[in-house]
Amino acid sequence: MQTPLKLVFRGVEPSPAIEARVRERAARLERFHDRITSCDVAVEAPHRHHHKGQLYVVRLQIRFPGGDIAINRAGPQDHAHEDPYVALRDAFDAAERKLEDAERRRDHRAKAHEVPLHGKVVRIFPQDGYGFVETSDGLEVYFHEHSVTGARFADLQTGDEVRLELAPNESEKGPQATTVRAIGKHHLVG
Repeated sequence: MQTPLKLVFRGVEPSPAIEARVRERAARLERFHDRITSCDVAVEAPHRHHHKGQLYVVRLQIRFPGGDIAINRAGPQDHAHEDPYVALRDAFDAAERKLEDAERRRDHRAKAHEVPLHGKVVRIFPQDGYGFVETSDGLEVYFHEHSVTGARFADLQTGDEVRLELAPNESEKGPQATTVRAIGKHHLVG
């Protein structure tokens, strides 16, 4: 965190044990989002007039580039929150879930949606069950008859336009397609 943790106690005596737990959980938040700038925590016991147990409320304000998260565990009367450690756990667990969601949204926006590779069949060897596609950027890619989908290998001809996916490793014939799908000209993008 860029700014030191800010912790306040309201209606509760400050406790070194609670402070240690808050610091531990606040440090753990950085595993869920790596750019947290600040974290403010308030531990409160607002309902002092109850005859039974005192319910603790934990409020968190977490800031990071592009957003912030507010957690207010003052919802329904959860008697498990008579224990301040349970109230802390629930508040920090909720914060972790929200930080994970924020990180997923950020990752989703950052992902570049690649246009599938496309090209034309330049050579085909029907008797041997393989052929070659030339991509729009000039790469020649080997494909086997079993990699053809959406059409029969026997129906492919030189000049047919196809979409393809490359295998992570090259074959002995060079780059290899794991999938080759025949398409019409109206399907090409780019």
